[in-house]
Amino acid sequence: MDYLSEIQDLRRTLTQASYEYYVQDNPAMSDYDYDHLLRRLEELEEAHPETVTPDSPTQRVGGQALDAFTQVTHPVPLESLQDVFDFQELEAFDQRVRAVVPSADYVVEPKVDGLSVALEYVDGLFVRGATRGDGQVGEDVTENLRTIRSIPLRIPDAPARLIVRGEVFMPKKIFHALNEEREKRGEALFANPRNAAAGSLRQLDPKIAASRRLDILVFNVQLAEGEDFLTHQETLEYLAARSFKVIPHYSCNVAPEVIDHIAQIGENREKFQFDIDGAVIKLNSLSDREKLGSTAKFPRWAAAYKYPPEVKPSRVVDIVIQVGRTGVLTPKAVLEPVRLAGTTVTNATLHNQDFIAEKDIRIGDTVLVRKAGEIIPEVLSVVVEERPEGTSPYRFPERCPVCGAPVARDEDGAHIRCTGAECPAQLLRTIAHFASRDAMDIEGLGIAVVENLVNAGLVKTPGDLYFLQEEDVAQLERMGKKSAQNLLAALEKSKGQDLSRLIFAFGIRQVGQKAGKVLAARFRTLEALESACLEELTAVDDIGEVTAQSILDWMSSPQSRHLIARLREAGVNMTAAEQGRDQRFAGLTFVLTGALERFTRDEASAMIEARGGKSASSVSKKTSYVVAGEAAGSKLRKAQELGVPILTEEEFLDLME
Repeated sequence: MDYLSEIQDLRRTLTQASYEYYVQDNPAMSDYDYDHLLRRLEELEEAHPETVTPDSPTQRVGGQALDAFTQVTHPVPLESLQDVFDFQELEAFDQRVRAVVPSADYVVEPKVDGLSVALEYVDGLFVRGATRGDGQVGEDVTENLRTIRSIPLRIPDAPARLIVRGEVFMPKKIFHALNEEREKRGEALFANPRNAAAGSLRQLDPKIAASRRLDILVFNVQLAEGEDFLTHQETLEYLAARSFKVIPHYSCNVAPEVIDHIAQIGENREKFQFDIDGAVIKLNSLSDREKLGSTAKFPRWAAAYKYPPEVKPSRVVDIVIQVGRTGVLTPKAVLEPVRLAGTTVTNATLHNQDFIAEKDIRIGDTVLVRKAGEIIPEVLSVVVEERPEGTSPYRFPERCPVCGAPVARDEDGAHIRCTGAECPAQLLRTIAHFASRDAMDIEGLGIAVVENLVNAGLVKTPGDLYFLQEEDVAQLERMGKKSAQNLLAALEKSKGQDLSRLIFAFGIRQVGQKAGKVLAARFRTLEALESACLEELTAVDDIGEVTAQSILDWMSSPQSRHLIARLREAGVNMTAAEQGRDQRFAGLTFVLTGALERFTRDEASAMIEARGGKSASSVSKKTSYVVAGEAAGSKLRKAQELGVPILTEEEFLDLME
């Protein structure tokens, strides 16, 4: 078989496999086989780049990162819907429709809680995708939409131009897995799947969007040149026949049927892989829709029913404290079981100490509970008249319930955290931060490997990393002898990192990369920093009293002293590198923008700082130079407006030399 035939066969096979997996939810090919065939297609396209087409499965992850999104004017507006909040309002909507269309019939669909987009196809090829925006103008997110595997890149039997509307969402199980990973890394958690989907779809780097594993349900034909449809139901069947993943839908002839289907969707909401925030009722006949028309804001032929949040009473059996991976102490109410939004609830978040104090929640209280956003159970209020005698206000612990270290309130007052450097509850996050690129930069020690080491009991503190044995590491899942040797070599290399990186790696509150550098430059050794007093610390540039006190508290902790001793025993460097004499960029500020080919932004920033300069993220009058790579956008334009000198990569390297 010649390579062109093999490429075409591979594309057909992989496209069909993706359709079966992501649209039909009925995979016929294993992940291993799919990955193997995709790798073969990548090899062939790399060897014959002239054969690459926009609809190839290899093009699912977009190219270089964007600097900004461009605006798109929708040829057909993406209208919003009028909300109705009870069945009386729904019946009134039905009466208004039947006043014009006496024989009206409807289609009822779950209202996906996601981000509305328009997908445009020309001669069957996906050419552009845009967010809803204000309904008239949205943002071009084509490259990110390409990463969604349930969106067909080419469709059969297509009109010359087709625009369809759908809702991008993050499946519930992906949302929970993503938040779990973010918690391990100490990153802010997404509040709900909708926020996660919206944030993912607006990533400037399509590779990040691809890693979020978004999905889509298509629910409307906006434009189909040369096609003539009679009903909405017909358009959905048309889309399904062309490989789109279509919204679940139910046909109804009378108002009672509409109400029954809405109730059924609400009762089964937990069974959907996506979150819903209501149900949509649409007139089925397209010609009748034209008779009804639209107001200035909404179509008169559709409405969105919003489910009222269920509120039920329960009793607080206990209040327990959980210590998160970032050290935050979170109180949780243990409740007598209560049925809410289709699930049995036995726990509810109490957020923080201030929340408990404000509502005066006590063990033994009867409280009103609901699901916030239909996801997270929360306590609304206390039924004070049912409070039993002898209860007392709840008080937060002064020490971590996991490791016994003192707790401290954040400067903004929002959270109370454990201060222990070796707290088991924070171990995954602590080690992941210690090994991260900007800290000790231990190559190959990602969060999955850290989790393996911790679960096997091989590591209980960052200091234990330097005492790992090859035979123990090699036995871990997905490791082996070679991987173990590479990890131990990376650990050995990291022992020589500069003191500034070690200080940052400790994860001391308020001490970031910049503070690590100025502290290392001032004290030169970790021993000198350990013995510094408050006055000496606050005398350092950029170190205020709050940061200084955090350093003192951390250094005086028994857990911190044990960690430092362990690192000393391992031979980790605790001295600052001698300062170089090259200060050619002293007083200069650089901004990097666009896709750089010769080096990463971190590498360029390191080169700038090594020569006494600073790297900034935004352009201002104080910017000395802007280094512009390919597809530089708004930062480059602002530099031109302000008259800031602009350097190519080659010119930047000339300055380096």
